[in-house]
Amino acid sequence: MRNLPDPEKAKPCVLVVDDDEAVALAIAARLGQDFRVVGISEPAMAVARAREERPGVILCDINMPGMPGDDVAFALSQDPDTAHIPLVYLTALVGPEDQADLEGVFGDHLAVSKSATTAQLRGIITGALGLGAD
Repeated sequence: MRNLPDPEKAKPCVLVVDDDEAVALAIAARLGQDFRVVGISEPAMAVARAREERPGVILCDINMPGMPGDDVAFALSQDPDTAHIPLVYLTALVGPEDQADLEGVFGDHLAVSKSATTAQLRGIITGALGLGAD
């Protein structure tokens, strides 16, 4: 009997780069039904992990010790295997009610509040993946 495909691998992958492991766990708990959420807490490993996992979108914290989010974004943009992956900044600087204020703040990159509602988070991710909201 041949092996059946892993249904988890069929889901779009979201790579979460945040020095706080609890952030990725919280996102996975909220979105795991529709997305395969992979978290890493070491930002310097973002490029290698993105090459390995081939995510459809990367959520990246802005303020991290050792390697801030803009350095992670730059490193990802310099690797031909990861440069095309949409990156969305995660921030605790604003609440979900201020989500609209984040538009355009980080140049071409979208941003989402860490305390965004599940619907807001899902909307940002599906938009970045080009899936549209449903």
